[in-house]
Amino acid sequence: MFYCQHILGMGHLIRSIEIVKGLIPDFQICFINGGQVIENFKFPPGIEVVNIPALKTDSKFKELKPVDENLTMEEVKNIRKNMLLDICDRFRPDVLIIELYPFGRRPFSFELIPLIQKAKSIGTKVVSSVRDILVTKQNQQRHEEKVCQLINQYFDMVLIHGDPNFINLDLSFSSIQNLTCPVHYTGYVVQPLLPKTSLIEIKTPSILVSVGGGRFGHDLLECVVNTAPLLAKHIPHHIQVFTGAFSPPALLNKLQTITAQHNNITVDRYTPNLLNYMQQADLSIGMAGYNTTMNILSTGVRAMMMAFQGNNDKEQEIRVSKLDTLGRVNMIYPEDLEPKNFGQKMITYLQDKPTQLNLNLDGVVNTNTYLKQLINEQHQVPEKQLATNY
Repeated sequence: MFYCQHILGMGHLIRSIEIVKGLIPDFQICFINGGQVIENFKFPPGIEVVNIPALKTDSKFKELKPVDENLTMEEVKNIRKNMLLDICDRFRPDVLIIELYPFGRRPFSFELIPLIQKAKSIGTKVVSSVRDILVTKQNQQRHEEKVCQLINQYFDMVLIHGDPNFINLDLSFSSIQNLTCPVHYTGYVVQPLLPKTSLIEIKTPSILVSVGGGRFGHDLLECVVNTAPLLAKHIPHHIQVFTGAFSPPALLNKLQTITAQHNNITVDRYTPNLLNYMQQADLSIGMAGYNTTMNILSTGVRAMMMAFQGNNDKEQEIRVSKLDTLGRVNMIYPEDLEPKNFGQKMITYLQDKPTQLNLNLDGVVNTNTYLKQLINEQHQVPEKQLATNY
């Protein structure tokens, strides 16, 4: 049973689904989606998907609210909690994986603590699945104490989807040594590259522009759209822009209107084939979310990346800044978003050859291994040798 709650973008959902795909050969899976249903999003065949009444956050991260405005928050909370308990009782999982909690998503304790207690009562192993960098809190020490308390009381394993020789979790969570259950770095979770024979036909040479779910990054999109006419006489590339599944309709309409008269740029909302575009692009421009970053690393494409910094969240800034320092990507700063200067940066960067890094990208396979190990109560398997030359 895999619980995933995305409240703003799509990153947590996409990473969770990649993990699930790697578990399908060995596990029967019930996937719980607590976030807004995304039109045209493809869940893998062979799993049970339960969309519980969705919750999302406002743009300032101050409160949760139902996606269905006909339901009150209390009604949604009660429905969700009871659904989760019923599913657990029916499915009786050997393993319950909870994405991010309790390192994040603490406002969802109203349903997760009862679910965990139910699972533990029937002998289920409970696992926390987290990315390499966590959002720090205003009172970080108190937050970490509470996380350690919950992990040590309820959880049987923590899986960190990162490479400690690149970024260690203690950079954003200093109390990792106080956790009493096994803690494993799995390597990064990446989408497998597509064989050339299955690539869809796109206009080449191409520049791909994407901003994840699309609730943020609008200033970057507008800059690219206004830069496109300036590039028409200098580079032969076609610019393909995706505004994101959650982008406001008004933004999409505005950008499509601006670009209607320009032949070197196309603006669409969403594609489930983003990796396909990236594999064929000469340059990727976008926000520095976990999944986009992993796609860039696995495809080897040149990349210009901008970090999201809302809610005092430094996750993307930390990761992309390090990649910029290592010569793998070109970091975009807010002051770069002036069409003439941005266009020149694009032209210049298209001539560069980025450094390729040797990171552990086997997060999907290693997650499967650790979960089977947990169930079978086998001895700890050695982690894959990780690169250390940074």
